[in-house]
Amino acid sequence: MSGKPNPPACNCDDLIQFTNCRLVRNHQLIEDDLWVRAGKIINPEPIFFDERSKAHRRVDCGGAIIAPGYIDLQINGGYGVDFSFDKDTTEAGIRKVAQGLVKSGVTSFCPTLVTSPNENYHTILPRIPKRVEGGAGVLGVHVEGPFINPQKKGAHPENCIQTLENGIETLCATYGSLDGIKIITLAPEKVKDLSVIRQLVKAGITVALGHSMANLSEGEQAAQHGATLITHLFNAMLPFHHRDPGLVGLLASDAIPAGQTVYFGIIADGVHTHPAALRIAYRTHPQGLILVTDAISALGLEDGIHHIGQLPLEVKRGKAFVAGTDTLCGSIAPMDECVRIFRNATNCSTVYAIEAATLHPALCLRIEAQKGTLDFDSDADFILLDDKLHVLSTYIAGICVHRA
Repeated sequence: MSGKPNPPACNCDDLIQFTNCRLVRNHQLIEDDLWVRAGKIINPEPIFFDERSKAHRRVDCGGAIIAPGYIDLQINGGYGVDFSFDKDTTEAGIRKVAQGLVKSGVTSFCPTLVTSPNENYHTILPRIPKRVEGGAGVLGVHVEGPFINPQKKGAHPENCIQTLENGIETLCATYGSLDGIKIITLAPEKVKDLSVIRQLVKAGITVALGHSMANLSEGEQAAQHGATLITHLFNAMLPFHHRDPGLVGLLASDAIPAGQTVYFGIIADGVHTHPAALRIAYRTHPQGLILVTDAISALGLEDGIHHIGQLPLEVKRGKAFVAGTDTLCGSIAPMDECVRIFRNATNCSTVYAIEAATLHPALCLRIEAQKGTLDFDSDADFILLDDKLHVLSTYIAGICVHRA
């Protein structure tokens, strides 16, 4: 880098031209300028030929990579905040995490609530803001449970786990409302009537499979009803077996409806998933791979006792455990570190590693017209990276919110 870009002027209607950069566009790195106005990435041709306008400000990027902002579909908290536990300070907690995440290049995220008492859902969900000034945007909430299998509960409190008995009626009673929910993780074998998955998808909610003892057939039936995501692949599910590969087998199943992609979150923090497992997933089903942090409240904190949901956790030796046990309960690696670890472990291209944290999650949530790309008319949420994929600066709606 020959220098650091300065934040653009405050006038959001100004035409900003980012020069001396390489853009992640069309699955490749291309040398081109990025044009931004009014919070959007724009096509410069009409500017030149129709408006005959010039940039109000040019930003020299010093040869940096410009990529879409990272999108984290599964994050439980960070910086001392636990989304499931701190129900009396929800707004302040979301604000603190959102403003912290931009340092790791995250511009959009799904705050994730682990299995909790119904009253916690009723209290927390209505209080989660969608926008935070100077922070990453909230795409909607990921409720990870409580309709999971207690045999694969991980760090989820068993006394709060439920079976999905009466479809939407049970969901509404549990969560209070489906408003604001973007992803629901459930164990398909704990759902009495899988048609509820179709109803959720119709309502714009992504159904994920996880914390489950489901065999491959049960996973395929859920996918045929509209489930399109697997929660933290390899973790909290049956291990791969050659006679019944379980949910992992969905990556190579021939029973997925035509035109439907099965996406899967994977934690590339150097702890939860072995590098060989990362390579297996990448080589088996690259189009479905999504990097998630599964970060907990201890993200950004030192060793000690903290909380995740209803359970105490302990951070030691760079890992997070259910206190007093050897059960892993979440990651403390930020997204930019996960991207670097993944690229190094798989030897994938730089562009692919970036798209696994940008384009792929956007496609999974069906928001690729607004997020996850640098296409014209998409939101101007982007990051500047060096060649080692360290975050140099983060922009949201075309405004610089973080500089390294």
